[in-house]
Amino acid sequence: MYNPYENFKKTVTDAATKMKMPENDYVTFLYPERELKVSFPIKMDNGKVRVFEGYRVHHSTLRGPAKGGFRYHQNVDEDEVRALAAWMTFKCAVAGIPYGGGKGGVTVDSSGLSKNELEKLTRKFTEAILPIVGPYKDIPAPDVNTSGEVMGWFMDEYSRLVGVNSPAVVTGKPIQIGGSLGRVEATGRGVMIVTRELYKKLGKDIKDAKVVVQGFGNVGGNAARLLHDLGAKIIAVSDINGGYYDENGLNIKHFDKGTKITNAELLELDCDILIPAALENQINECNAAKIKAKYIVEGANGPTTVEADKILESRGIVVIPDILANCGGVVCSYFEWVQNLANYYWTETEVNTKLGEIMCRAFEEVYAMHLAQKTSLRTAAYMTALKRLVDTRKVRGV
Repeated sequence: MYNPYENFKKTVTDAATKMKMPENDYVTFLYPERELKVSFPIKMDNGKVRVFEGYRVHHSTLRGPAKGGFRYHQNVDEDEVRALAAWMTFKCAVAGIPYGGGKGGVTVDSSGLSKNELEKLTRKFTEAILPIVGPYKDIPAPDVNTSGEVMGWFMDEYSRLVGVNSPAVVTGKPIQIGGSLGRVEATGRGVMIVTRELYKKLGKDIKDAKVVVQGFGNVGGNAARLLHDLGAKIIAVSDINGGYYDENGLNIKHFDKGTKITNAELLELDCDILIPAALENQINECNAAKIKAKYIVEGANGPTTVEADKILESRGIVVIPDILANCGGVVCSYFEWVQNLANYYWTETEVNTKLGEIMCRAFEEVYAMHLAQKTSLRTAAYMTALKRLVDTRKVRGV
């Protein structure tokens, strides 16, 4: 059975082993620093009381406050949240921003909730995890099935409970209450930037690229639009209900033509670039041998299993890993947090320029490690992050 946290530990151990790093240096990062499991009641619109379970995990606060979103999904469990928190630690370290890693979630099918019930759920979850969150302790953000509106409720409830208006407690908020311009598009923009930079390194023209995007939400949708703006041809996209395919390129705004396909079929299409931007465990040992893309850019967290990774590498398929490819969101969340703390706000052009600088620097560092160590980009990204984490631990003396 797929366990995302075990997946994470194998990847870290593999990177450390290839670096010849002593176990004493990295063993700390194989374990979460802190875990909180909560249960809380909600009175539903029909008068019935339901009890929901939720989680907040701090993988590491070594380099700064824990940072990471929280999600509402029926499959949320401890191992998923642990893995997502750990990936955030490494993502922030790859990006070189002063955060640790955290993640949270509530086990719920939020599609069945009214807006009133969703707000109640958010406020009760905020209250339940109050002891371990705060602008200098742990800063949540949107994730699967959570939004800017949900973040607004979280911020309002936290501020009410502590008695101080606290916009910096959460990122991904609406602009009216301290959100950052450019934040909504940031993760997808980061995916576009690393894809563009990879093509530059390979001496290829992005205008020749045929792109397939699994998951047409905030990340996948913005990545598709921005790559389309660069001249790439988006030949297939999908969401939870299935997808559309047209080898001549889709109209990504209207989908007025194209053949309907399943998500499974979409992953196996003949293309240059595949962007899995949905959930974990999409590319696995069952379908990795059927992937026809030349390059995979991971818009989602953990879309490729360890077993699939080995198959893809043996077939010469280049993967830009999640902890690099989709770190644009957390980089822009960092910008939002800084703006909140300073109470000084930037233009969208400033935000996008700063985001581009950090994404390009991170890509260059990982690519240089990839060449120096003669290893995959995923292992190179973990090596880059691990070195930064271990160096920090040694300097702090902990």
